[in-house]
Amino acid sequence: MKSAATIRPGRGDYFARIRENMSKQKNWKLGLTIFAGKMIGLFLVLLAMSTLTGIVGIPAMAAAPTYTPMETNLVNSINTVWTLVAAFLVFGMQAGFVMLEAGFARKTETVNVLIECVLDTAICGISFWAIGYAFMFSEGNGFIGQHWFFLQGAPSMYGTTGIALLAHWIFQFAFADTASTITSGAMIGRTSFRGDILYSIVVTALIYPIIGHWAWGPDGFLATMGSKGNFLPQLGQPFRDFAGSSVVHTIGGVVSLAGAIILGPRIGRVFLRDDKERGGLPAAHNLPVAVTGAFLLWFGWYGFNPGSTLSAMDAIGIGRVAANTTLAACGGALSAMFLAFFLGSFKGKFDVGFSVNGLLGGLVAITAPCYWVSPFGSIIIGLIAGAIVFGGIYLLEYLRIDDPVGAVPVHGLNGIFGTWAIGLFATGEFGAATPIGADNSAPVTGLFYGGGWDVFIAQFIGNGIITLATFTIAIILMWTINKLPYPFKLRVEPEGETGVGGLDVFEHGAEAYTIH
Repeated sequence: MKSAATIRPGRGDYFARIRENMSKQKNWKLGLTIFAGKMIGLFLVLLAMSTLTGIVGIPAMAAAPTYTPMETNLVNSINTVWTLVAAFLVFGMQAGFVMLEAGFARKTETVNVLIECVLDTAICGISFWAIGYAFMFSEGNGFIGQHWFFLQGAPSMYGTTGIALLAHWIFQFAFADTASTITSGAMIGRTSFRGDILYSIVVTALIYPIIGHWAWGPDGFLATMGSKGNFLPQLGQPFRDFAGSSVVHTIGGVVSLAGAIILGPRIGRVFLRDDKERGGLPAAHNLPVAVTGAFLLWFGWYGFNPGSTLSAMDAIGIGRVAANTTLAACGGALSAMFLAFFLGSFKGKFDVGFSVNGLLGGLVAITAPCYWVSPFGSIIIGLIAGAIVFGGIYLLEYLRIDDPVGAVPVHGLNGIFGTWAIGLFATGEFGAATPIGADNSAPVTGLFYGGGWDVFIAQFIGNGIITLATFTIAIILMWTINKLPYPFKLRVEPEGETGVGGLDVFEHGAEAYTIH
């Protein structure tokens, strides 16, 4: 039998005792004191947890993270490897370009396309090592870099990125090579090989790096535009081009346009406005090669755009950029294909050429805004880009400008549109990639997301300056080379186009396809 001391009180007894104790003033004050003490203790514990990082294992939210030298070296190494992998992907685009251009060209122009792409790459590598990288990425003034010629005196790392400078050089060489290869696209079939050497040297050593410095150089006047003491401070916005819609594609496309204008059309080229039955681009001589080239370019674009973060630590940003790149290409292909089906010269036919150039146009257009837009915005950008490709090809036909591969609408026109698209479709969520991750403290907001016209105006001005400057310099360059005596003039002799074997045999003594 249990003693009275061990008998548990019932539920009613508990409540009775609580009421009895609370009715006594001394006990009420004691309870309040104990409760207040517990709250103060809890507050002190929470304060300690938020300030003493060792308790919770994460840095305090108010303090910037610090890294040991070993951690910093690890981050820099990861980012350098990421940049090199992206550079290799971008360089692989050269195989895509050579296949696309050769496939779209006529059979007798194939060898010429192949050797031009090899030549452009070799010239670009030497010139970008000697002076191009210095002009573009070293400090100087708002117009041109003034240090690191032949990479002499350059630091081991590029700026504050933590990336090895030579890795950054490889990445940017691949970009320069892309711009150089774009240049030849609209000039296929009637450019002399020696003339090609001359304009390639000028484009890769001077035009691309100097104008590129304006937008991507550490002190370029477009990169610093909108800030106090710099170009157009009242704008309050810099010029932005994440991966090169302006710097790479607009420059390459506009130089192509200048070359096509100075060269004139290939002999025998008939335009639609002159003959609706026989007019239009000559049929591509090898569509399987051209389409394979387009897919190689698409694959390489995953280095072009995501690699421009220069940071593997910005995992979310890289994923977003890759997804946006994919969706824009898909939108461009569908848009151009269906427009050609319903409105093209061969209504009711699904055209391979328009589809391929549509996907490339989408890739070009998303290159500048890829970091700042949403997947939905990317689809819209791609759809518009496909329409620009379709309209641009027919515009060139009307103007009697011979562009065998569609370089001007794909790279030139969509490079312009893609640069503007930042000011229209930037969502206001994303800022910039940094070596240690995303910095979204200053997000970019376009017109359609409540940001007003400020960003668009900055983009319009910056791209307008790049476009006009490039076209002016390029038209003078092409005109000058075309006035040189043979064999250095830009346009090949007529027999080079009309003779047996065409340009391939005339300039290179070889045919792409031989039967033994």
